[in-house]
Amino acid sequence: MTAADRHELIAQYEAGFDEVQRALAGFPAEQLTARPLPGKWSACEIVQHLADSEMRAAIRLRQLLTEDRPVIQSYDQDAYAVRLNYNARDIAPALDAFRAARSTTAQLLAQMSDEDWAREGTHPDHARYTTDNWLEIYAAHAHNHAAQIRRLREALSEQ
Repeated sequence: MTAADRHELIAQYEAGFDEVQRALAGFPAEQLTARPLPGKWSACEIVQHLADSEMRAAIRLRQLLTEDRPVIQSYDQDAYAVRLNYNARDIAPALDAFRAARSTTAQLLAQMSDEDWAREGTHPDHARYTTDNWLEIYAAHAHNHAAQIRRLREALSEQ
């Protein structure tokens, strides 16, 4: 990956929280837990997922930067949603956690050297897992979920 590619992905990563905020703006509070799309999460569940995922992502990058060839653990996001009662929790603390994890991680991304970008570990779903892999995944992650939230709003308005 080139430095220009990284710069673009870092900018996308940095914009992810704001994109989710825009998707949630005006979302009816009483419909945050609605599931109008079969088999899909509610807006509340998406926000809780983003908080948990972002905290895990922050740790993953820190492992890559500080450990020699770390093993990055996977997790069952659907089990998290059920066992951690995603649809029964206030989204405000989750948004705070998401924003904070992303903000502190963006600081690290801005300071990474060429040596940092060359670091790697392993992941059960990806085998070789590099800092570039990490950036590609998480740069788009929040934007993808913001789009999901918008689809939920559209589906709710059609009901």
